[in-house]
Amino acid sequence: MAFHKTVQKRRQSCLLHMAFRAALAISTTLAIPLGQTIAQTGLRKLQPVSFSQVEVTDAFWKPKIDKVATKTLEACIQQTELKTGRIRNFEKVARGKGEKHEGIFYDDSDVFKALEAMAYSLKTHPSSDMERKCDEWIDKIAAAQQPDGYLNTFYTLTGLEKRYSDMSMHEDYNNGHLIEAAVAYFNATGKRKLLDVAIRWADHFDSIFGPGKRHWVTGHQELELALVKLFRTTSDRRYLKLADWLLSERGHGHAKGYTWTDWKDTAYAQDAVPVKDQREITGHAVRAMYLYTGAADVAAETGDADYLTAMRRVWEDVVFRNMYVTGGIGSAGSNEGFTRDYDLPNEQAYCETCASVGMVFWNHRMNGLTGRSEYIDILERSLYNGALDGLSLSGDRFFYGNPLASRGQHQRREWFGTACCPSNIARLVASLGDYVYATTPEGIAVNLFVGSRTAFTRGGVRIGVQMETGYPWDGRVALTLDPAEKSRFKLAVRIPGWLTGKPVPGDLYTPASGQSAGPAPVFRVNGKPVAHTLQDGYALIENTWKKGDRVEWAFEMPVTRLVSRDELKPNQGRVAIQRGPLVYCVEGTDNEGHAWNLVVPENTAFDTASLHIADERVTTVTANVPVLTIAPDGQSAQTEIRRMTAIPYYAWANRGKTEMQVWLPTAIREIKINY
Repeated sequence: MAFHKTVQKRRQSCLLHMAFRAALAISTTLAIPLGQTIAQTGLRKLQPVSFSQVEVTDAFWKPKIDKVATKTLEACIQQTELKTGRIRNFEKVARGKGEKHEGIFYDDSDVFKALEAMAYSLKTHPSSDMERKCDEWIDKIAAAQQPDGYLNTFYTLTGLEKRYSDMSMHEDYNNGHLIEAAVAYFNATGKRKLLDVAIRWADHFDSIFGPGKRHWVTGHQELELALVKLFRTTSDRRYLKLADWLLSERGHGHAKGYTWTDWKDTAYAQDAVPVKDQREITGHAVRAMYLYTGAADVAAETGDADYLTAMRRVWEDVVFRNMYVTGGIGSAGSNEGFTRDYDLPNEQAYCETCASVGMVFWNHRMNGLTGRSEYIDILERSLYNGALDGLSLSGDRFFYGNPLASRGQHQRREWFGTACCPSNIARLVASLGDYVYATTPEGIAVNLFVGSRTAFTRGGVRIGVQMETGYPWDGRVALTLDPAEKSRFKLAVRIPGWLTGKPVPGDLYTPASGQSAGPAPVFRVNGKPVAHTLQDGYALIENTWKKGDRVEWAFEMPVTRLVSRDELKPNQGRVAIQRGPLVYCVEGTDNEGHAWNLVVPENTAFDTASLHIADERVTTVTANVPVLTIAPDGQSAQTEIRRMTAIPYYAWANRGKTEMQVWLPTAIREIKINY
C-alpha cells in the first residue's frame, strides 16, 4: 500500500506562511512569437527559442533526433495502425455501424501524441510521406468528431449518454493532447484541419464547463497546458480563462463520479488542496507534472504570482525530498507516483518515463518564469538520465518504468498496453531544440550545451548563433556570434550545478567527502580572457559583438562520487557515480556478468575509456575495485581486485537482460547478493 501524504498533513502545512513571493524578482518582458502566437506580457523572464528555429547539429543528440524521425515514429505508426485498434476506433466511429471499441478508454491520446511528434519531426526532417500519413490520420480524426464538437472514440462507441459522467475517464486528457498535436501540426505545415477540430472541441467543452456552468476537475491533467497553447495560437482569451478556471476547480470537493479506487484519495490527482495553497507533492507523478506545467503557463500569461509561489513550494518538496539522482520521480508503482518523503527505493523504483518528460516540461517553464538556472540543472538531469533511459539506442524499444537497480529481469519492450511513454519520449526528443536557448531582456541565454545553429533579433538586428561542443562527453564549448551589424548585448551561459559542487539544489545528493567543486570556467572571446559576472547561476558576458566573434570555454568533468541524505536508507553506505550531466551505472555485461558484487571505496581512482554499445560510442568510467567472489558451492567467498566498467545510465539494458546498479557499496559489508 502506498504511504500517501495525508490531506490533514497538507492542510496543516498550509497554516505556515512563506515569504517566497515577496522575495521573487518579477519582471515583465515581451514574449517572442511561437508560430502564430501573439506577444504577451506576464511573469516571464526568459523566452525559449522555439525548436523550429534551432537546427541541431550535435554529435550526441542529432543521431537520436534522426532515429526518432525514423525508427521511433515508425514503431508508433505500426502499433497505432496495425497492431492495436487506436486508429481503427476512429474509423469505426465514422462508419457509425455500432462496432465495438478496441483497447483502453484513453488510447485516443496516444494517436494525438504520435501526431505531435510527427509534426515536430516534419520541421526537422521534412518528409512528404510522413506528411501524407499525418493528413490521413487527421481525416479519420475529423470524421469521428460529433456535430456538437465532442470527440472521444470510447464513449461514442459505447454510449454517448455517459459522456462527462466520470471525471476520471480521460475525455479532457485525450483532447488536451489533441490540442497540442493540432497546434504543432499547424505550426509545422500551416494546415488548419486538425486545428479546427481542436477549436470545435474546445468551444464545445467551454459551452458546458466554466464559471456559472458545470464544475469539472480534470482527472488526468493535460488540458490546462494545452488550452494555453491554443490561446497563444488563436489569440482567443477564452481558452486562457478556461485553463485558469480548471486550475481553480481543484481542491474544493468538485470531483465527482470516479470509478477508480485511487480517486477516493483526491491527493492522487492533486485535488486535496487548491492549487495556490499546495505545499507538498502528492499522488500520480505524471498528472502532477502536467498540472504544474499548466499552472506555470497560466502564470506566464496572466501575471498571477500566487501560482509561482505555490509551485516553488511544491518544487522544493520534489527536489529536496522526493527525486531520484537520475532526475526520475514517482517511486511507487501502486499509484504511479509519490508516497512519503525520502521513500526512494532503487530496485523497486517506478520512475515512469512520462514523469521524467514532465519534469523537463515543468522545469523549463519555471526557468522561463524566474530566470534561475537551477531549474535547467534539474531539467538537464531528468533529460539525460531519467527520460532518455526510456528510449533504446535503436530507437524502437522502450522502458515504461526506470529502476535504479536490477537483478537481470528487466528488458526493453516494443510496446505497452498503456503506451503513453513511447510517443511522449518521441515528442520530447523531436523538439529538443526548445530547451537549448532563451532570449532575455538584455540578450540571449545558453541553457543546454548542444551543437546547434539559431538566430534571434535584437533592436532590429538579426544575430546568428552557432554552438559547437563535445558535451556530454567533454566540457568544451565554442559559440560563434554573427550579428548583421555590431550589436551590444549580454550573453548568459548557464554554469551547471554539477560543476559547482551542488549537483542538485538542496542537499538530497551531495559530493562525497574529499571532493570539491570544479574550477570556474575561463571565458575567452577571440582567444582572449574576458570578464564576466554571475547572476542566478548564469555567467553574464556583456560586449559589443561583431560578425564572427567566437566565445570559448570548458567545463572540467571529473568523476564525482555522490552520497545521499541518511533518510534515503537504501543508499546508506553507497555512492553513485556522475560525470558531467550523466549518472552512471554498473551493468553485468561489462563486469563478468555481475553488478551486485562490486565495491567502490572512498579512495577509488577513476579513469575514462570509450565503448560502443549498439551503434553508439559512449564514455565509460573505469576503476580497479574490490570484487566479492563466491565459490560455486556457496560455502566460501573471497575478494579480488578487478577492473570495473560503468556506463551511462541511459544506455543500460541495450544488450539483453543483465544485472545493474546505480548506487554502489563502499564496503564489502554493504554488498547484497543472492546468487
